[in-house]
Amino acid sequence: MSAVDQIKNHPTVVNLQNNASYYVNQLDKELTRYPALNTFEQRTQVPKAFAVLGTAVLLVLLLFINALALPVSNLLGWAVPAYLSFKAIETPQTGDDTQWLTYWIVFGGFNFLESFALRLVLYYFPFYFAFKTAFVVWLWLPQTRGAQSVYVTALRPILAQGKRTTAPTYTQPETAPVS
Repeated sequence: MSAVDQIKNHPTVVNLQNNASYYVNQLDKELTRYPALNTFEQRTQVPKAFAVLGTAVLLVLLLFINALALPVSNLLGWAVPAYLSFKAIETPQTGDDTQWLTYWIVFGGFNFLESFALRLVLYYFPFYFAFKTAFVVWLWLPQTRGAQSVYVTALRPILAQGKRTTAPTYTQPETAPVS
């Protein structure tokens, strides 16, 4: 038996392959809910799970190429939330609308602060945009509700200082299905 065959048949490698197959199959099942990805798969014969994983890897690589980090970070901070905001407007429930309004308030405040200190931040933190992108994704993921956390703990106390006479009206949005 050759060294390559020994490596291929090693229990750890076999276990990794089985786990990878399982998670790719799970991702494929989840991605089946999106007609655009199904159409893409039919037209290109590229499995939708591989296309999504490849796109994610490409974005991560572009994020670490400093010249492209700003556009990738801004794309993930604007394009995905804009699309999900559009979908939220089209649904009858208001919880998802509140989630996205809160996101845009936090995102706008963050970009406003960033506009003042970007050169200084980039000087001291070379991988700033990688961290910013992770932060922005944390803000908009419905599973983490990061925007609500930042809004309630940081922005709301600042923005509501002039309005002490009324009771707070912010309510936690009901959980909207992730689509």
